[in-house]
Amino acid sequence: MFNKSIHALIAALALAAGVAHAQAVDVREAWVRATVPGQKSSGAFMKLTAKEGTRLVGADSPVAGITEVHEMKMEGDVMKMRAAPDVELPAGKTVEFKPGGYHVMLMDLKTPLKKDSAIPLTLLFKDAKGVESKVEVQLPVRSMAPGAADHGAGMKH
Repeated sequence: MFNKSIHALIAALALAAGVAHAQAVDVREAWVRATVPGQKSSGAFMKLTAKEGTRLVGADSPVAGITEVHEMKMEGDVMKMRAAPDVELPAGKTVEFKPGGYHVMLMDLKTPLKKDSAIPLTLLFKDAKGVESKVEVQLPVRSMAPGAADHGAGMKH
């Protein structure tokens, strides 16, 4: 009896993992910008690709008092930043979160974000049926985007 219960539990967990995997969102090239002493906010950037149409509806990180999804866009000739209630992730299409566009704002930072460290970030998604899922990632802390040329390297002031 005990053995059958264990097998049933394992099968149920495998099925649940398969369902969660079917709704998974691929997170690539994720990073967060390093801060300077006294700086209380930073931005996190990444590329998100959903297997099925879904929406990013929130984010959370223990390093920040407030974590929000934001969008920057031009309104007339003024660049404006505002909180985005959600971001559509069409099936199979990559949505890039980058400086000057969508990004995750980490505000009221509890500690400085030091280059070459990493922080945890949880992304919250909701599919077309209203089913929520989470993806937890470790974001490397960088001074600039991966692959960006550091034109100031080696310069002294």
